[in-house]
Amino acid sequence: MEEVKKAVVQFTKDRDWDQFHSPANLAKSIAIESGELLECFQWNDNYDKETVCKELADVVNYAILLADKLDVNLEDIVMSKLRENEKKYPVNKSKGNSKKYTEL
Repeated sequence: MEEVKKAVVQFTKDRDWDQFHSPANLAKSIAIESGELLECFQWNDNYDKETVCKELADVVNYAILLADKLDVNLEDIVMSKLRENEKKYPVNKSKGNSKKYTEL
């Protein structure tokens, strides 16, 4: 993942786009690109995988840039959140169940 992060950050640096990438702008961009990803599934489950992958990549790229801007390690924060979710959703209560942790 480190190679991907370096490539995304370098792409932005090469174009002098960092000046536009405040945390707020990056968060907005994640939401916008997430909407474009969701649009791929708007009317039915017949989707074009290539288009979905491109939109997913846009979401991930902005997430990488936001993590970089906030000076946080993506692997660390994802693993921390996963450990938190493991406590909220123990296997014995949540397996095969889509209820929110407060309803388990």
